[in-house]
Amino acid sequence: MEGVAGRVFCRNAKLPPATGVNQRNGALSMPDMYDCLIVGGGPAGLTAAIYLARYRRNVLVVDSGKSRAAWIPKTHNYPGFEDGISGKALLAKLREQAEEYGAELRQGEVTKLEQARDGFVATVDGKTVAAKRVLMATGIVDETPDLPSLRDAVYEGSLRFCPICDGYEVRGQNIAVLGNIATSWRKGLFLRTYSKDVTFVSIDDPGKASKECLRELNDASVNLPQERAVDVDRSGEKVVAVLESGKRMEFDVLYPALGSEVRSTLATALGAKANETGNLIVNDAQLTSVKGIYAAGDVVSDLHQISVGIGHAAIAATKIHNELERNLA
Repeated sequence: MEGVAGRVFCRNAKLPPATGVNQRNGALSMPDMYDCLIVGGGPAGLTAAIYLARYRRNVLVVDSGKSRAAWIPKTHNYPGFEDGISGKALLAKLREQAEEYGAELRQGEVTKLEQARDGFVATVDGKTVAAKRVLMATGIVDETPDLPSLRDAVYEGSLRFCPICDGYEVRGQNIAVLGNIATSWRKGLFLRTYSKDVTFVSIDDPGKASKECLRELNDASVNLPQERAVDVDRSGEKVVAVLESGKRMEFDVLYPALGSEVRSTLATALGAKANETGNLIVNDAQLTSVKGIYAAGDVVSDLHQISVGIGHAAIAATKIHNELERNLA
């Protein structure tokens, strides 16, 4: 979720950032309050900021600079960019557009979120910010295996995370999927859509594969080596999986399939309901189980797609605008 503090170009007067809670009655001081605090400056958060700023709302995006989208070398399945666009370039365009309409972007981290009578108070790098509504667009963090050579290279572009995003671009290639046999083998099946040469390389004991797994992989002609991977070597043109015996298997592309950590704890700490993987549960307006807290993007959906997050953001921002007091011209 990359972002930088930027100038505000909107002519409408902006409310200053909040200084805290009114000590007399516990209410948030209205002149110091944002209409909406957006936590996360990835595609979902920035899209919500664009919508809310165009609704002439006073909106702040706090971004820790860790957007998953920033690591996309080039995406070809985002509509309108038939030649592809890098994640960083897309984020830059969205930030520029959000600032043009008056959204305030601040680089920092929200370390605490509290409810108050008139909304919420967030702690951002030791300072307080108040808002009537909060939109969580905090996304996920992909987990990486404890393999020496992979740890530093996993986000550099030759390894890929999302077959939905770029499986089409690797069609016909020699593809490896790297993950735990019990939880990740279906990703190998999915990639058979694009190539007849797919191998599932397990980082745990492949002997623990279920009967269903073995049957499905066999029926789809997905190769399953009978020893686990202990390292990944990218020193040459190919991606090489190094097995326990020292055997080296070369591939054109490798997809880690190791799960992810959902960044939902700020909301769940206030009682927001989440599923077993940590994704926030929302209604059809993207509202969580906590009144006033909305969520959009990967923190909500298992389908980790930019277009999905942007759709969430449009819905949430519109609902937030409509439920706030009217801001007549």
